[in-house]
Amino acid sequence: QVQLVESGGGLVQAGGSLRLSCAASGRTFSSYAMGWFRQAPGEEREFVARISWSGGSTSYTYSVKGRFTISRDNAKNTVYLQMNSLKPEDTAVYYCAAADDAYGSSWQGGYYYWGKGAQVTVSS
Repeated sequence: QVQLVESGGGLVQAGGSLRLSCAASGRTFSSYAMGWFRQAPGEEREFVARISWSGGSTSYTYSVKGRFTISRDNAKNTVYLQMNSLKPEDTAVYYCAAADDAYGSSWQGGYYYWGKGAQVTVSS
């Protein structure tokens, strides 16, 4: 069993930055990939970014490339999502998730553990 707790959400103006953190417990954190997903009001949950077990491989959805950076600190059992140049369309609840393998993917079905989410609101 894995417990995931997100933090760092909030309200920010367009063009601003936020950093989300996700603290993991309950399993060897360094053995599995992690991902960030988001769900805007009235929309389906979508993939944002993923990072492999070592941090050596990352990928992003097209709309956040060059603005968001996913990273992890295995010593602290924490994964981060640095979000810069935020836009109103980035407004959503952001979820971190733990994959069942070391590399992960953009497919939500490959993630077996989910946090409760953190609200990010970007005002125009």
